[in-house]
Amino acid sequence: QVQLVESGGGLVQAGGSLRLSCAASGRSSSNFHTGWFRQAPGKEREFVAAITWSGGTTSYADSVKGRFTIARDMAKNTVYLQMNSLKPEDTAVYYCAAGGFFQSTPGAYHSWGHGTQVTVSS
Repeated sequence: QVQLVESGGGLVQAGGSLRLSCAASGRSSSNFHTGWFRQAPGKEREFVAAITWSGGTTSYADSVKGRFTIARDMAKNTVYLQMNSLKPEDTAVYYCAAGGFFQSTPGAYHSWGHGTQVTVSS
């Protein structure tokens, strides 16, 4: 259906910034809502941010509100996650996901990328 590929992860010091990209392709690559999730070793996958298919509505986890920004470029079928003021606790594998509903739960999304590692050093 929808194929998703994340990129942009890496190693950054606390206080630094990274921009993650989620490129989509498939039969309806631009007609879906997109969420970003993250998972640290030994922990549950948690919601980070989401954006509607049109880009008109966004949602953020309290832990990243004010630091992260999600945006969509419909022409490029790409969703971005701009991460500023990074903290060591932001270290995780970050996944993008596509779904037909604008929700913050992993089960609401039907397509997932394979993730990109973000490591924040103190």
